[in-house]
Amino acid sequence: MIRWMLIAAAAAAPALAAAKLPPPDDAAKAKAAEAAAKAAWQGKVDGYLLCKAQDRVVEKYKAMHRGEFKPGPATPPCTDPGPFAYAPPAAAAPAPATK
Repeated sequence: MIRWMLIAAAAAAPALAAAKLPPPDDAAKAKAAEAAAKAAWQGKVDGYLLCKAQDRVVEKYKAMHRGEFKPGPATPPCTDPGPFAYAPPAAAAPAPATK
């Protein structure tokens, strides 16, 4: 009995895998675009926080090793990405019909 159930499941698996989902609607696409923008912004915020932490470590190192420290090339300052602001892209205008 179990053997037949396994055979039936194995036979049905390719049919289920071949089924396609409908294309996402405009609201789902907009939500996905906003989530992608928020994820990119969060990456910038994480980079900014890492930069600030590295600056604090360098300052502590410089304070502990006053006579031994030899300055190297200057590093650019950390840039704050600011608050998250998402502006949805403007909808593309339909192409004019040509005759």
